[in-house]
Amino acid sequence: FEDDKYKVYLQIINFADVARSEQSGGDVEPAEVGYAEGKTIEEAIYKLYRSSDQEIFWGHMRYLILSERAMENERSIPVIDTFIRFRETRYHIWVYCTKDPINDLMLVTPILRNSLTASKLSNPISTTKQLSFVQPINLRELIIGLNEPNHEIAIPYVTMKKNWENDEELMEETTFSGIGILTKNGVKGFITDSLARGNQWMNEDTIRGEVTFKLVGDERDYLTVDLDKLNLEVKPIVKKNDQVEFEIDIKIQGTLNGFKGKITTDEVRKNIAQQIEKEVKETYQEGLKLDADVYRLSEYLYRSNVKVWKKIEHNGKIPLTEDSISKINVHVNKINPGRKTFDETIEE
Repeated sequence: FEDDKYKVYLQIINFADVARSEQSGGDVEPAEVGYAEGKTIEEAIYKLYRSSDQEIFWGHMRYLILSERAMENERSIPVIDTFIRFRETRYHIWVYCTKDPINDLMLVTPILRNSLTASKLSNPISTTKQLSFVQPINLRELIIGLNEPNHEIAIPYVTMKKNWENDEELMEETTFSGIGILTKNGVKGFITDSLARGNQWMNEDTIRGEVTFKLVGDERDYLTVDLDKLNLEVKPIVKKNDQVEFEIDIKIQGTLNGFKGKITTDEVRKNIAQQIEKEVKETYQEGLKLDADVYRLSEYLYRSNVKVWKKIEHNGKIPLTEDSISKINVHVNKINPGRKTFDETIEE
């Protein structure tokens, strides 16, 4: 949204290229991106129809990217309404936000020049299986998040980075860099990079994550532990004068893949717990700076004790401070040693 107009970029791919990509293992033509602008998003889309050679079937729509300006001052609501009311679109459309130029994002070619149907934006589930740094959000989940307390939703924040290269050049690739906090009234801001790490430990849909820490002692290097099988419980505790605190219980399992020296499972458990607690607190504090309930604690109280919630809520959100999270308990149920050849280096 610029100059009081919606600016729409529409990415179109050739299905024949999809078939060739799967057969030849890459080397397909990049996408083509159309552009139009209008006083409403519908006017911009109708202008795109004028320049399209074929009918555009919206049932194939895979994802929607909102710029920061398009999320401000309720501007995202008519955009969302446009796609949920149109009979051809589906609710399983992935939603992202960005500060980068949208046309540049849509022209990024996937690694190995694979089909764009296999890109992380079209199919984010394939990447989150290995690392659930940011949880993908579809249009249905977005609507639910905005309609239910706290009427805020965290959307994956996408940027471009030159993390890959071939024998000719550095290549730009899209990456999930954090989250953007969207409300019905606009965007509250973004939490990016390491400051967003706590979000993965407060999401039951997290499949796999990692923590890296340094063990105390001589000749000790940094250690990275894979974490999975997360179980989360958030317990609202109502105090006097309807003051509410939250106790968080996180249960998780870890796997060691590469390390040197002798370490104990108790030592690893302690460091995992400390690191997860630190990351949960950091992301929560960043949310407070944006006046955002980043962990949807308001909804936990709403589900648990709606009478107290009604007394203290304002526009669906309850008052939160740094002390609202009174306790974070991290239980590491099991430490797997990885390959059996490493068994002897871990002491029980």
